[in-house]
Amino acid sequence: MRVRRSLLAGVAFASLAWGPHAVAHDNATASEPLSSDEIIVTATKREQTLQDVPVAVTVTTGATIEQAQIRDLKDLQSVVPSLRVNQLQSSANTNFYIRGFGNGANNAGIEPSVGLFIDGVYRSRSASMIADFPDVERIEVLRGPQSTLFGKNASAGVISIVTMKPQFTFGGDLEASYGNYNAVVVKGMVTGPISDTVAFSLAGGLNKRDGIVRDLATGERTNERDRWFTRGQLLFDDHDGLQVRLIGDYGKIDENCCAAVNLRQALPTLAIFALGGAVTQPDQKYDNITYNNFESSNRIRNWGFSGQLDYDLGSTKLTSITAYRRTDALTNQDSDFSSADLLGRNWQDLRIKTFTQELRANFDVGDRLHGLLGGYYFNEKIDQNNEVSWGTQARAYANSLVQGLSGGALSIPTLETTLGALEGNPAKYAGQFFRAGTGMTEAYRLKNDAWSLFGQLDFEVAPELTLTGGINYTHDKKRFATDAVSNDVFAGVDLVADGRTAIFAQALPAFGVNPNNSAAVQAFATNPATAPIYQALFKSATDPAVNRLLGLQQLQYFPPFMNVPNAVEPGRVSDGHFSYTARVAWDVTPTVNLYAAFATGYKAASINLSRNSLPTQPDLAQLRARGLAVANLTYGSRYANPEVATVYEFGLKGNWSVASARVAIFKQIIKDFQSNIFTGSGFFLANAGKQSAFGIEFEGSARPVEPLTLSLSLTYLDARYDSFKLSAVGDLSGTRPAGASPLSVTFGAEFVQPVSNGDRIILRGDYHYEAPFMLVEGLPGLVVKDSFGNVTSVAAAIQAAREFKQEINDVNASLTYAMANGIELTVWGRNLLDNRTILQIFDSPAQPGSISGYPNQPRTYGVAARYRF
Repeated sequence: MRVRRSLLAGVAFASLAWGPHAVAHDNATASEPLSSDEIIVTATKREQTLQDVPVAVTVTTGATIEQAQIRDLKDLQSVVPSLRVNQLQSSANTNFYIRGFGNGANNAGIEPSVGLFIDGVYRSRSASMIADFPDVERIEVLRGPQSTLFGKNASAGVISIVTMKPQFTFGGDLEASYGNYNAVVVKGMVTGPISDTVAFSLAGGLNKRDGIVRDLATGERTNERDRWFTRGQLLFDDHDGLQVRLIGDYGKIDENCCAAVNLRQALPTLAIFALGGAVTQPDQKYDNITYNNFESSNRIRNWGFSGQLDYDLGSTKLTSITAYRRTDALTNQDSDFSSADLLGRNWQDLRIKTFTQELRANFDVGDRLHGLLGGYYFNEKIDQNNEVSWGTQARAYANSLVQGLSGGALSIPTLETTLGALEGNPAKYAGQFFRAGTGMTEAYRLKNDAWSLFGQLDFEVAPELTLTGGINYTHDKKRFATDAVSNDVFAGVDLVADGRTAIFAQALPAFGVNPNNSAAVQAFATNPATAPIYQALFKSATDPAVNRLLGLQQLQYFPPFMNVPNAVEPGRVSDGHFSYTARVAWDVTPTVNLYAAFATGYKAASINLSRNSLPTQPDLAQLRARGLAVANLTYGSRYANPEVATVYEFGLKGNWSVASARVAIFKQIIKDFQSNIFTGSGFFLANAGKQSAFGIEFEGSARPVEPLTLSLSLTYLDARYDSFKLSAVGDLSGTRPAGASPLSVTFGAEFVQPVSNGDRIILRGDYHYEAPFMLVEGLPGLVVKDSFGNVTSVAAAIQAAREFKQEINDVNASLTYAMANGIELTVWGRNLLDNRTILQIFDSPAQPGSISGYPNQPRTYGVAARYRF
């Protein structure tokens, strides 16, 4: 509490004096901070200064990226408080949240609520979002819905990465860094002219690091880095209004990642120990150790090319951006996170092909009217194949669990004999349950076509007063198909039906009825005198207190899958939506700007491409009525309906000679927010009725003395689910969404001391704090359900989630000696306080009742050398 009171007091004092942290344009270095009226941004798809653009946007320049040793997108959150970035299950999965809004990216059928664009090209899935930064000019983080200009992929915000164009002056830079865990980063860029009208640039890099986590079972290390990337550009400029920019890039990742730790043990944990296996103890969660029986692999290729044409006709500028991208991600994980061979493999082959085309025209009518008209086309194909199977110790493991759940009355062999006898053949299941290599093979296909038409007008109704109106119509169509097959024999057994057979076999003889005589049973069931007795016996098969077999349903891990399309579910979804922007901006003085804005956003329907893709309750009823439902089928969701965002925002921007400030006060609402949560075996995808947040954002910088620049960024966020009745853990209405910290603060300082020979000493640092917040709203694996999948209790699921919260105290710093000849030497450190926290928690796969999590990265530090020429 003392730390928090001091922090809040510091924020209150600093907010009176400071403005946004200094950032620079493409020709600036960290020793040349510029005021915000010199920073050019393209947040509204036309060039404006940061001071003049009436949008809540944070800009991080290439200079800040270099000095802060920001290696990839997940490091960016240390300088942008409203942004959260997590890398969790694999190197291919990155989750983005802005203002507390966002959703998990581990499900390939779900488009993120936060759109990532690189040089105007949309990167549609997380596997294509991890990129190091060899030639970045700036990164713009636009907060709030941006669908008017960016379409269906920006309901919560946009991250726009702008790389440097090729230059007609020869130059470049080369950087090499070495850090703890044998971290080696080498990257560079060279640019120059080929002719008077053609210039080129070539950038690339290598990023390698030993694994941070020791695997005590395999003897190897995990959470490593092993990736390289290259980007080439050609620029044709006739110096008379026509520019053509061609970009090609290729990146490859081959890493052992990502380690999980056990946070709460349960009965299955004891079974693992009985087999001689091991998992981390809860008090070892930050010891950088793990246990697996094979290494998890991540082999990812990401490449693409784009062409941008800009033609300046004077009062009109035409732009065309055409792009094709391909991502191939081949991953395999020991998903039981133990040294026992329970799950023998969890393999995935994910292939994503994306084509996009954007056409737009920026135009001026006189001096007071500025407009934009455009169209956008998006085509994507996703092919995903999965294989998950039981390992060599699964049968012995399951035997221990069956004995525990039955009080010692059953074992796997006796269970096989008992169930076989109930179905008329005692040998039917002999040796079949939990056999190594059995499990599930899955194939998912998704085709997505979307197009948008958009326009925006800025009208200066009076000197320094501008009204803006914008509209976008987006139409989205998705077609999906599944081909998933389970050969997990036990998961296909109908324990309700077998339990009913056992109940009838025991009870009916007391009424003089032979349970094996179907005619006698039918007469008993239809006789008015005995029908109520029959109905009571029939229903008792769904009561766990009567049908003891139901306690084993939690071990039916890979049940039969109801594939799509089928006679009830067509495997298609199509929708369209209008999005709007209305804004008024007033330049009160040359140094103070005010704006008020209303905007809506839209994200199209998302598809559940996982083992938990299930028919809705009405569709399940139809499937059962037609006799099409597979065994043990329950209801859930195939897809989530579109989400619609609305924001009301008031902003102030001030820029003075020694200080600057930006403030945004907002109320943001998303209806039908697409919630995606891991259940331990797949993903539960559902729409929250309404999620809202009231917030205040502040960014500022001040230069109290010439060598020193101070900065402060702050986000206060009051978020809640106004309505979420059908979540994976029951009714969450009135609760705070997970991942939404009530307070996020970043303090920064940069001290630049010139030396007499023209060299400079640059000292910079930042402290990032986030108040405690929940990681998930609940753990679906702890929800109590009846035999039909209906929820009967969620108390344990919600209470367990409340025990784990994240609080961030992150300190980063660097010291650079910059020589006049272009050589720079840097000492740097990230997470210098070695603040350890859990990034995410989840139900441990194949371990009912157990909880696992992903810890954050420990302290890293190193040295770097850079040469500019």
